[in-house]
Amino acid sequence: MLGNIPSLNWLRVFEAAARMENFARAAELLDMSTSGVSQQVKALENHFGEKLFERHARSVELTDAGHAFLPAVRQALRTVEESAASLFGEDRENTLMLQVTQIFATAWLAPRLPDFSRRYPRVQLHLTGAYRDQDYQLAGAELKILFGPVHRSWAQCDRLFDEIIYPVATAAIARSIHSVDDLLRHRLIQISTHRINWNQILHSAGVDSIPPRQLCFTEDTPMALAMAASGYGIALARAPTTDDLVGRLGLEPLNTIPGLNSSEAYYLVYQNLDSLSAAAAAFREWVLAEARR
Repeated sequence: MLGNIPSLNWLRVFEAAARMENFARAAELLDMSTSGVSQQVKALENHFGEKLFERHARSVELTDAGHAFLPAVRQALRTVEESAASLFGEDRENTLMLQVTQIFATAWLAPRLPDFSRRYPRVQLHLTGAYRDQDYQLAGAELKILFGPVHRSWAQCDRLFDEIIYPVATAAIARSIHSVDDLLRHRLIQISTHRINWNQILHSAGVDSIPPRQLCFTEDTPMALAMAASGYGIALARAPTTDDLVGRLGLEPLNTIPGLNSSEAYYLVYQNLDSLSAAAAAFREWVLAEARR
């Protein structure tokens, strides 16, 4: 797929020629020669094997293929410009690159971001998710929010909070369960990659094995909770991370089935407290206060 992405310079020239409807005027705009513009456009057309302009004596006109391609090119160039200005421009001290686990970002952080924006309106936040351990090795994020035990590779960190894993279901299902036997009549939605799952929950309740037909496997907690909200089965929530999501979905805890404390926690990780940018320092202060709530 990446091999089919054309040169960024070809795209700049294409967009300018489309806007000016003339290779010579596009050349003036880009401080190039007219022949240089023509060659770049031709190279882009050869790359796709598709004609993008109809050439006339004193103007050019987009073909149907050119018209279809232009909006995507403009959006791509705009994204590059805005990202470059944000990351490398005069306002970069107010720009923060933050890397966060998916569940933390979607279930806990996102509902609170409007409050952060009201308190720190000048901070431009760029959020990227992490789905696998190796994602956290990618450079570029000034702050990271990680889940796990403290790792020796982390420079400095603040503990945000740990979690309690507990079962939730629709109100009708939750109120019908008075024992483990009642629970085992329902489908159990399992996330096998989590260290605490139904195996540990039921073992603590005196059940050594789960009938295979009772388990339904899925990839992440938001999906599991959505399935539980439909009445499809019973999922495991993660307090306090998923508290807002559980409430929005109308799920209730199964009070007769105890939850388990996680042995891991969420941490805010950074290289050096004294060298944090103004944006990173503001976010750290805010997220620590939110976590204490």
